Parts: sequence; C-alpha cells; structure tokens
Amino acid sequence: MVARTQKLIRISAFVALLTCMAIPRSAVAQDVAVGQAQAVVLTVVSVTSSASLNFGDVLQGVSTSIANNNASAAIFEISGETDAGIDLYLLLPQQMHLADNSDRMPIIFGSTDASIDTTGAGNPPGMAAGKGWQNVNPNSLPATVTIGSAGTDLYLGGTTVPSPNQKAGSYSADVVLTVSYNGQ
Repeated sequence: MVARTQKLIRISAFVALLTCMAIPRSAVAQDVAVGQAQAVVLTVVSVTSSASLNFGDVLQGVSTSIANNNASAAIFEISGETDAGIDLYLLLPQQMHLADNSDRMPIIFGSTDASIDTTGAGNPPGMAAGKGWQNVNPNSLPATVTIGSAGTDLYLGGTTVPSPNQKAGSYSADVVLTVSYNGQ
C-alpha cells in the first residue's frame, strides 16, 4: 500500500509539473500601465448690460436713430477665458411699449447696427478699427468672436419710428444677449 501511495504521489507531482509547463508564459506574467484623464475648467463666461440703447426725447412722427458707435448705444460687456471662442445671439424687440402697455412704438435694427469690440474698452465712439467687427448685422453676429484680454463688448444701435399720434410717455423693451462658449 505504501508503494501504491508513493506511486500516486509521484504521478500527482508529475501531472502538476506538466500542468505548470503547459500554462503559457503570458498567462503568468503581467504588466500594468497608468494613464490619466485631464481637463481644464475655463473661467465662467459672463455678460452684463452696462448701458441701455437710449433714444432720449423722441418727437411724434419723427424717426430717431442711434448708431452703434454713438455714446447712446447699448453696451453689453462680456468676460471670461481670454481668447476663448464664444457664440453671441441677440433677441431683439420689434417694438417698445409704455409701462401700462397702452401704446407701442416700432424699433428697427438694421444690418449695420452692431459692433463687437475685443478690447473691452466700453466706449462705442472710441472703438479702434481692426479690434473686432464694426457695423455688423445684429440678427446674424459673427461666428468667430473671441474674448479679448480685457473682455469683449457688443455695441448696439437702432432706429425708433414713432407714429404722428404716438402717445406721450416713457417707452421701453428688453434686448437680450445670450453668450456661450463654443469650444474654439
């Protein structure tokens, strides 16, 4: 019986040895690599309205226009990550109205009523040529706008057309500028 047990032990050892030899070398060897995920979070894009489009005193039946390079033009100030690409979209009113909504006055935005200043100067009359886009269509703003090192401003002019019997009073309307990063 002892001989038989020793024979079984030898056979078991031999089978174990063959099993170890039969396992491919790659199955017993391993390697590890560590990669990384990275991201840079940009400064939040921000837009504020620092000046309203101000037509001032308007006479019944007399159109009044404000150019985008006039001191009375609307000013929107945009800040965020320098040189980051942004998309701009203006929601423009078709009319202004009295506070009690009892009368309305048309407002028109022409194809050259906006300018975009990449110096962030906040000065429509002093916008330097070549520092942005001058006299662009506010309904179709450029797609390649970036934020300048001191910010970017949008200047907006327009025309109001009061009727000959326009009701006296203070008229207003919301002009909305939406700004978002575009990944460029």
